[in-house]
Amino acid sequence: MKRTLVLNCPVDLCNSETAFEGLNLALRENRNFHIITINPEMIMNAQKNRGFFEILNNSDLNIPDGVGVKIALRMKGIRQNQIRGVDFSRSLLKMASEMDLRVGFLGAKEEVVIKAKENFLKKLPNLNFCYTRNGYFDSIDDIIEEIKISQPQILLVGLGSPKQEEVIVKLKEVLKGCVFVGVGGSFDVFSGYTKESPLIFQKLGLEWLYRTVLEPKRLKRIFPVLPIFIIKCIINTIVKGRKN
Repeated sequence: MKRTLVLNCPVDLCNSETAFEGLNLALRENRNFHIITINPEMIMNAQKNRGFFEILNNSDLNIPDGVGVKIALRMKGIRQNQIRGVDFSRSLLKMASEMDLRVGFLGAKEEVVIKAKENFLKKLPNLNFCYTRNGYFDSIDDIIEEIKISQPQILLVGLGSPKQEEVIVKLKEVLKGCVFVGVGGSFDVFSGYTKESPLIFQKLGLEWLYRTVLEPKRLKRIFPVLPIFIIKCIINTIVKGRKN
C-alpha cells in the first residue's frame, strides 16, 4: 500500500477495499493492526507532540479522513477520496458480524456507548460484543486486566485524539490479533445523541461546517487549526516546487 507524507506525517493512499485487505491479513496472522483515521488536527498536533508523531509513524494504516487532508493531497497532485471514519467503522462491524469476531467498544459516556451498542445490535443481531465500557477512568491500568480477559478482535476506542491513540499503543502490548480503531466522537453518532450530517454535506466535505453550526463550541477546536494547516501545506508545496 502506498504512503505519502503530509507535513511529514504518513497518510496511506488507500480505499476501503485495500484497507480491509490489510486488516483481514492481520487477523488471519493473529497480528495487531492499528488504524488511525487521520485528519488535519492530528497532523498539526504531531508537529509539536513528538510522542504522537511517533504513534502516527508506527501505525499500520492512516486512513485519510477530513476534507483538509484531501485538499493537502490534491496539492501534491494526488486525487484521493476521503474515507469517512464513521462509515469505515460501520463496515468493519458488519464484517465482524459476518465473521463472528469478538467486538469491544471503549469510550464516551456510559449511556452513549450502551446506546451505540444497542443500535448496532438492532441492525446486526449476530454482532458478538465481548466488551463495552465508558471512557471515564483515571488510568489505562485500571481497566487493562478486564480488556485482557475479554480478548476483543475488533476494538473501537472513542476517547478523542491523542488520548485514544496513546491508549491503543498500551493495549497493543497486552492484546494479540486485534484490530484497533480510534473513532473520536463516533459513538455519539452511532448512539443517535449527535445527528449525522446530511448526505449533501458529506459529499461536499462540509461535515465540519454542519457539526459546527449544531455545536458552536467546536469552532474553537477547528479554528485556527484548519486554516493554519492549509496555509502550511501551501507553503510546503511552494518550497518543494522551488527545490525541484
